[in-house]
Amino acid sequence: MSRLKSTVWFWIHLVFLLASWAAPFLVTWKYLIPIYSLVLLQFFFFGRCLMNSEHGLDDSADHTFYAELLEKFGLRPNRPKVRRFVRSWIYGVFVCVAIIWQVLLGNAPLLF
Repeated sequence: MSRLKSTVWFWIHLVFLLASWAAPFLVTWKYLIPIYSLVLLQFFFFGRCLMNSEHGLDDSADHTFYAELLEKFGLRPNRPKVRRFVRSWIYGVFVCVAIIWQVLLGNAPLLF
């Protein structure tokens, strides 16, 4: 795989990650549930993030994109805990944040 292609996929993956964090404030929670469910289904059926291989990230040894980013900042995360959180809990947390922000606090999503 070319270095340019790998770099481009890394940045695309980063944009998707940042969008998933911002989505509870941008998109109605009703859309987020199916979107985040698709991400979780990817982990369930394939056992990995399909974008990782596109930018050369080895999914073995509990390595995740989140762990890679934290390590680039000089942190040493517990990879199994990060992997478990990212692949089972984080998207539920995002939905809860969206529901609290939009339904309980009455804030409309900024986009749709």
